[in-house]
This record gives sequence, structure tokens and C-alpha cells, in this order.
Amino acid sequence: MLAFVSAPDRGDGDRLLARVAQRLAAAGVVLGGVVQVNTETDPDRPCLMDLRLLTDDSIVRISQSLGQHARGCRLDAAGLEDAAGRVDAALNAAPPQLLILNKFGKQEAEGRGFRPVIAQAMALGVPVLISVSEKNRAGFDLFAGTFAIALGTDEAAVMAWCQRQAGTQLRA
Repeated sequence: MLAFVSAPDRGDGDRLLARVAQRLAAAGVVLGGVVQVNTETDPDRPCLMDLRLLTDDSIVRISQSLGQHARGCRLDAAGLEDAAGRVDAALNAAPPQLLILNKFGKQEAEGRGFRPVIAQAMALGVPVLISVSEKNRAGFDLFAGTFAIALGTDEAAVMAWCQRQAGTQLRA
């Protein structure tokens, strides 16, 4: 009950999961988790990264400004942990039909971020859909072992898997 998508281009996985979440919510599927919303600022500055919680539409900023010439990681680990804590609390209060998480990244590969939330969802029997980049695939494979299935990036195939897991059919 763990599936992942791996989109080749920057932001494609984020947009795919956001579209899938929107369609599933419109169909009445009870969702948990987060989708990432990147807001482009200007060509000389990196985008702003926010997570939208699927339970209440609140927003958590997960990027930090390091200055115009900085080269380090822009992830605000405190923001990510805040979002993970909120998702975990909602998951344990009222398990959703499906948990969608924006990505399995470096933080998750190192045991932080949403990694404990994924494990908790699986223990509760809640299916999980996540995005994994090629850069983080080895860490994901070590974590997931043989429990994860690759869905590709075809939206219809991703939707079909989600509907099967949630036990629903989209209304026409």
C-alpha cells in the first residue's frame, strides 16, 4: 500500500500529486498528507516552497531565504517537521482513506521529515502515495524494500491506483 511516482523534470511530481489530490477530494475521497506548491519569484531567485495540508488547506512554508548568492540547501527543516507533525496528528486522530506526501527527500532518507508518518500510515493500513526523485531513489528503496510499487507519471494510472486503494470510483 505504498506507491510512488518519479517525474523527470523539476516540479512535475509536485504538480501531478496536486492534480490527483484535487480530483480525489472532488470525488469525496478523504485525504491526508500534503502537496507542494512552488511559487516562482523572479529568474534570479529560487522559488518559494510551501506545503498545503490536505486536511485543512493550511500552508506551511518549507523554504528559507539564504541570500541571493547562497548555494546551500534552502529547505527549512523546522517547517518540514512542523508539517510532518501536523500530518501525523491528523493521521492518528482520524485516518484518511489515502495519504499523499509531496516527496521522499533527503530528510526522509536520513530518518526525519515524513518518514515516521509513512511508517505510521502503513501500520494503520492507510495507503500512501509519494513522489521520489532519482536522486533520492536509493534511500527510498532502502526504506521501502519490496513494499513500494512504481506508478510512473501517467495521471490516469495514478488515479486508478488511488481509487482502488480508497475503494472509490470517480463520478463522471
